[in-house]
Amino acid sequence: MTLYAGTIVDTPGDPFAGDPAGAVAEAGALLVRDGVIRARGTFAALRAAHPDEPVTRLPGGMLVPGFIDTHVHFPQIRAIGGLGMPLLDWLERCALPEESKLADQAYAREVAGEFLDGLLASGTTSALVFGSHFPAAMDELFAAAGKRGLNITSGLVLSDRILRPDLLRSPRAALADSTDLIGRWHGHGRLRYAVTPRFALSASREMLDVCAQLLETGAWFTSHINENAAEVAAVARLFPDARHYLDTYRQHGLVTRRSVFAHNVHPADAELAVLAANGASVAHCPTSNCALGSGLFPMRRHAGHGVGIALGSDVGAGAGLFMPKEALQAYFIQRLLGPDGLNLTPAHLLYLATRAGARALGLDDRVGDFRVGKDFDAVWLRPAAGSTLAVNLKHARDTTDALARIFSLATPADVAEVWIRGRAI
Repeated sequence: MTLYAGTIVDTPGDPFAGDPAGAVAEAGALLVRDGVIRARGTFAALRAAHPDEPVTRLPGGMLVPGFIDTHVHFPQIRAIGGLGMPLLDWLERCALPEESKLADQAYAREVAGEFLDGLLASGTTSALVFGSHFPAAMDELFAAAGKRGLNITSGLVLSDRILRPDLLRSPRAALADSTDLIGRWHGHGRLRYAVTPRFALSASREMLDVCAQLLETGAWFTSHINENAAEVAAVARLFPDARHYLDTYRQHGLVTRRSVFAHNVHPADAELAVLAANGASVAHCPTSNCALGSGLFPMRRHAGHGVGIALGSDVGAGAGLFMPKEALQAYFIQRLLGPDGLNLTPAHLLYLATRAGARALGLDDRVGDFRVGKDFDAVWLRPAAGSTLAVNLKHARDTTDALARIFSLATPADVAEVWIRGRAI
């Protein structure tokens, strides 16, 4: 066992469901045995109860739960920075040419390592990863994630039209390749499989039928929706019988509690009602939406309908893997929306970067906060002495004020240590 002592902050409550201040909890110490939290409380109380346990002291900064990214493209880690383009142009010029390179397994191995190490360096310990179009590249991702102990849910990306030819596969091949990957990786350690059509734009009805068949294995589901106005219009032309974009997935039984849809910047109220009724979640990707000019995410409307919201970095179209940056950008977007926006507090930001993701991914019984019985996945944010963040933390009025300063100022350079199931990375 190990006793961790420091400023330990999490959100065991839900700030969207009640008083945001009541969602935040602080502890002085955690007792961890075999990678699982066994007790929490003041350091004095836990030390008295366990006088012989070794102590790991965390002076300065703040210990928070490991960050959770609910939408991130691993093949795009080398494609960040393509500015000045809307979604479909950016895909054609930046993302898809890079994704094609992962047909080379050695190249895919390098990219997977860079991507996963980037997650860890940014404090992300769990992620729903949008995978590659190539099965061998998925083997590389899963194998590398397993070695690092990360909670990774991912899958082969499926498309059978519109995209460049080397990224397409037939529904029959998609079924065979995905079934093979599920058999090898789903439920292996902390790895899970996600059925992943790129978006309805590039997936025929036959391909979506294959996705429904794969979902019967107990895998998760993820795809894009309502990201860009031109994309939404194109999907409407391809599916004239669909009531809306979400209906292209709903007609195939793909909107469930195990479904996470990325972006949803331009939803109809009817779509939000269907998402809520089926327990599906949305991954909000703030920096990507801004970089591509996709629009301002209507968080108030999502929350009003009871749709679960978490955060995604998106990577290629975003601005990096650091989830506090995404949370801060989410805050800015809601401020820009004025009365149509949702007033986010520091409690909301920590929740969105941690426990909201755990709930969206069905991992709330294992990670996302520091309640007893959960895995000790944690990030110690400790700024360098004399830095602007260090100065601000020194003068914070209380825990909530300290959180506000962390989300305003922290960078990956402030990640002093990361633990995965109690193992320091």
